[in-house]
This record gives sequence, structure tokens and C-alpha cells, in this order.
Amino acid sequence: MDASTPSAPPAVHRAVVLGASLTGMLAAAVLAQYAREVVVVDRDELPADAAPRPGLPQAHHAHLLWSGGERAIEELAPGMRREWLDAGARYAAMPDSLIMLTPHGWVRRGDQAMQHQIVCSRDLLDATARGFLLSRPGITVRTGGYAYGLIGGPARVTGVRVRDLATGAVEDVLADLVVDTTGRRSHAPQWLTAIGLPQVTETTVDPGLVYASRWYRAPDWAEDFPVISLQPDPGKPLPGRAATLLPVEGGRWLVTLAGTRGAEPGIDPDAFEAYARTAPHPIVADLIAGAEPLSKVRLNRGCSNRRRYYERLRQWPAGFVILGDAVAATNPIYGQGMTIGAQGVRVLRDVLRKRGLADARLSSTVQRRIGRLVQAPWDITTGQDIRFPGATGPKAPLAGRMTHLYVDRLSRTAMSSEAVMRTLFDVMSLDAAPTALFRPGIVKQVIQGPPGRALTEPPLTAAERAHLYPAPTPAGA
Repeated sequence: MDASTPSAPPAVHRAVVLGASLTGMLAAAVLAQYAREVVVVDRDELPADAAPRPGLPQAHHAHLLWSGGERAIEELAPGMRREWLDAGARYAAMPDSLIMLTPHGWVRRGDQAMQHQIVCSRDLLDATARGFLLSRPGITVRTGGYAYGLIGGPARVTGVRVRDLATGAVEDVLADLVVDTTGRRSHAPQWLTAIGLPQVTETTVDPGLVYASRWYRAPDWAEDFPVISLQPDPGKPLPGRAATLLPVEGGRWLVTLAGTRGAEPGIDPDAFEAYARTAPHPIVADLIAGAEPLSKVRLNRGCSNRRRYYERLRQWPAGFVILGDAVAATNPIYGQGMTIGAQGVRVLRDVLRKRGLADARLSSTVQRRIGRLVQAPWDITTGQDIRFPGATGPKAPLAGRMTHLYVDRLSRTAMSSEAVMRTLFDVMSLDAAPTALFRPGIVKQVIQGPPGRALTEPPLTAAERAHLYPAPTPAGA
């Protein structure tokens, strides 16, 4: 990636982070340990509390922070977990706090935690992180501005050009390192070509997924109801339909419905419950049937998978790093975006520890490792999504299709095997590499097949079932 030796870095001892996303905030907190000044640039005026902002429209929809991401964040910023829990988030042990229907049956619940999730609204998650991460010495937040170009050339980026949204004024902000965490909207490919680098290879896999979400007041008995996830089946020649219910802070439920091309949900509030009944099971529809709606229905159509192969460029400029969704944005239904972003910041931290901020090879080393980090979750998510009718993008190669057959059998086996389910959860949460699915002991169990029958009904406790499906009152009582 480094065809020429970069010129000496500017002696400004400054890092600039583009985007106050969770990934951006974590990057700023890490960089504050190496730079005298860290400047975070974002278009939005960032709310002081857990409130929505225009630059984070996906906050209206269900978000999952898996344990693989939460552990990376806690490693980068010790105490972050406690901050979230104190603010009202839930530590949900998996699978005990999960009611999940997969294409192969219901996941069994149990007392032994395999992994966990941090469950709350995205607004609370981000607001708490802002207060904990961006208040650190050396970090300055500049709102109402956006980057529209890099300063420098193909060998080295020396800063970023920032335009003020209110005045239109343009300022060149010099930096030793510029980190792009602007997500799906990133203009990094255009910025790179503008400074003399080749076009970046890009791949998109689009199942045509549309999200529709609505907030509800949870019944008094159900504030701590388990997370519900009803997954679509890409193995059927039908559009996929899914439903998620998150019990979040403030006694609320966030319900997100999703459908692939040909089964997209709409914005009509009167049709929301009816669509929920077309999901793989009616449990979400049954729960919201008697719940009070707290919002209108909001849609999200930006759910395709997009991968930019920055690591394939033969030359990479010193002083520029791209992280998170700006590299690989995966279908939100898999709940891996925040985890991949956090693990990417951990890669940045690890390379900074070895090389320091001014090292000429820092950026190329980080970008190569980010490419390796995102490849496995990219292969898994796109390998599933391309199977839905009407999906667009490159088809999986023969080896990939054979892997899908194996994973399908593994998932079916996991429905009645605790050991296989534990491994599957480790991979789902990005706490273990997909290679864990091919360990000899797991392969042996998959070849033998399911040791028992999969559950055919939701694994509700007696109390949950009594509230959700109360026995009819006898006549004359």
C-alpha cells in the first residue's frame, strides 16, 4: 500500500476525527492519549441529553450492542459499561434474556449466560458515551461543520478542509492524523481520487431491506420483558420478514419490523400491527396489540451492505485512517455495526501503542488490519442477504454456498445442543472468529446432527405466558 515514502508529518500534534458517531467518540478518546489536541467535527449540534439528532436517523430503529463490541469498548474506555447501566441501559444475558426464532427453531433460554447485550435506545447510548468520552482533556468538539476534502497528496494527508454550515466559511485544519468515521455517508473515495489516488473498489449487496419502527408504552408487567428477535429465512424462495422488540429505558418498547424486496413494510400506523403478524411468528404483534403507541412509524431504506476495499490500494497516504461503516456498512438487522466500529478503534489503539502518532506506516498498517477485521462479518452477512429473492450484488462462490449449507446444518444442530449454541453465540456477538464454527468438536456434532428436537413454541416463562396469553375467564365467573 506504500509505493513511496511519505514526507515528514506536520509538527502540529493534532488529530481530527470526522463524525461524532460512537466509533468517532471512541477514536477521539484513544487519540487524546497521543495527540496534544483532538478535534471532533460533526454536522449536528449534539444534544446534551438522550435526544435524537438529524445525523443519526437510524437511532429511531432497534440497535444491539453485542458483548464482542461492549468488551472492546470497556477495554478502550474502562467504566463505560457502568455509565450505561447507571443511565438506564440493561445488561441482558444471552440467551436467558432473549426470545429468538431462527429459520431452524427457537433458541432455548437458560440460566447460564453465553454472551450478553447492552440494551437501550441509541439516543441514550450515544448521549452517555458523549458525556463520558468527549469531556476528556484535549478533546474539542466542533459542530455545524463538515469535511469536504483532504489536504495533502497521495503520499501524505496533512489535514482536512472544513466548511461551516452556517456561514459557508472554509478552514484548512492541519493534523498529524485524520480519522474518517462518517459512516455510510463517507465521501472518502472522492477525497482520495481528488488528491491523486486511484478509484477505490466498492461492492454492494442489497436485499432491498426496509425497516419500519414505532415506540410503545410497555405494560407495567413487561418493562423487563426479554428482547425478541424473529429472523427471516433466506433459504425460502420468499421475501424475508423480521421483527424485533427491544424493552428500553423509560418503560418503553422499541419495535422494528423489516422486510426484503417484495415485502417492504410501510409507514401507515394502522397497518403496523397487521404487518407484524406476517413475521415468522405473531408474538410481537400479540404484545403490541394492547400497548399504547408513543410515536408515528418511521422508515429506513438505507439498509444495503456496502464494502469499500481501501486496503487494496497499492499506495495509502500517511495521516489518514477510515473506520467503521465508512469501510464496511452491513445490514443493520444483524446488529454488528457498533461492534465492528469499536473493534476497529481497538485496532487503531494497538497500532498507536507500537508506532506512535507520527509514524509514517501507522495509517497503512491500520487500514490493512481494518480490512481483515471487517471481512469475516461481511462474508457472513452478505452470504445470507444475497439469497433473498430480488437481492442484487455478486453471487456467493461455490465455496461460499457450501459454507452456507454447513452453517445451516450447524444452526439446526444448535437448537438442541448447548455446546454448538454457545459457539454460535460467540461468533454472532463477534467475540470469536467464524473459524470457531469449524473446530473439530463442533464439526463432529454438526455431522452427527441435532441431538434432540427444536422448540416449536416461544420459550416463555410461566409468568410471561400468563401475562401475554391469559386464560379465558370461565363463563358465569
